[in-house]
Order: sequence, then C-alpha cells, then structure tokens
Amino acid sequence: MIRNLLFDLGGVIIDIDRQCCVDAFESLGLKNADAYFGLYAQSGVFMAIEDGSIGVEAFHRALREKLPHVVSDYQIDIAFQKFIVGIPEHRLASLRKLRCQGYGIYLLSNTNPIMWHGVIAREFCKEGLRREDYFDGIVTSFEAKYAKPDARIFHYTAQHLGILPSETLFFDDSEANVDAAIKEGFKAVHVLPGTEFINYIPAK
Repeated sequence: MIRNLLFDLGGVIIDIDRQCCVDAFESLGLKNADAYFGLYAQSGVFMAIEDGSIGVEAFHRALREKLPHVVSDYQIDIAFQKFIVGIPEHRLASLRKLRCQGYGIYLLSNTNPIMWHGVIAREFCKEGLRREDYFDGIVTSFEAKYAKPDARIFHYTAQHLGILPSETLFFDDSEANVDAAIKEGFKAVHVLPGTEFINYIPAK
C-alpha cells in the first residue's frame, strides 16, 4: 500500500534548463562549463556544493579561481540559478490536492544552498504559501551530505522522514536515481520528459 509520495525536484516539480546555466557561466569566462553540468548530476565544485562537501563561501572562492577576471558572489549566484526555469502553478496545485487525499508528501532533492534559499524558495511562493507548506518533510543533498544516486541518501531519507520505503513511491527524472531507490526498497517511477508526475499516481 502506498502511503507516501517522495518527489525529486528538478525535472519533476520544477522545470530546469541546463544549457541556460552553461551559457551563463561561459559568459563569466568559465572554460569548459559544459563539462560541469550533467543531465542529472553535476561534477567538480558544483557537485561539492550539492553534496555538502563545501559551503557557499568556499564555492565562491573555488569558482573565482577558475575565472579569468574578477566577478562578484552575486554574479556567480545569478549564473548558477539560471539552471531553474520555474514551477508551473498547476504542479503546486497537484501537490496540495495529493496531500488532501491523505498521502504523506515528501521531497528528496539534489540541490545546493544558493538555489534552495534563492530561486527555489521564491518559486514555491506563487500561491502565497511557503515551500514547507507543500511537504510533510524535506531532504536536500547539501544538508544530508549525500547526493543521489548514492544509496546512503535513501537510507538517510527513510530514517530522517520516518517513512517506510515499502510504503513510499519515489518520483525522479533520472533512471539511475530510480534504480537506486528500488534497490533500497522504495517503489519508484521514472518521470519522462514532457510528462506530469500527477499522471503517474496510482488510483486509490
């Protein structure tokens, strides 16, 4: 029996544009910016801030060392947040609807403090609510210190949120993350590009 719905953020709830972020960092002078951003995971200093290995100040310092001219923290943060397009309001409505149907609604996201406290927080305010109003519990990679598809973040999520994997349906746009969740006992759905998570909800 499915009691809980556990959502990835990017590509499931929030629309993203990887190329827009790559272009923004290239405009700041970052060489081979494309190599840092995968379709479903980052690398180098961008992964380090996402898995909590470094904080925001260290991220800014490390990135400035890779740039050919002086840029501000603000410029870096703006470029980084270009990854996020936004949340269509109908998805926020879907989250509220599912919660009213009695599901536990949870979030498990590979993200970083710059986006989390910036554009992501703002996007969840579209209906006059806060991000935390949509979920019964939240796990972020930078706070958990692990990133999907590492099995440890799924163990952490179940323990931290107090949910049973066998009673939890996980939604992610990455097949690798879906496979990792299944190995840890979760039910899981691969949300394909151009589809809506609400269409994958099983009938009660």
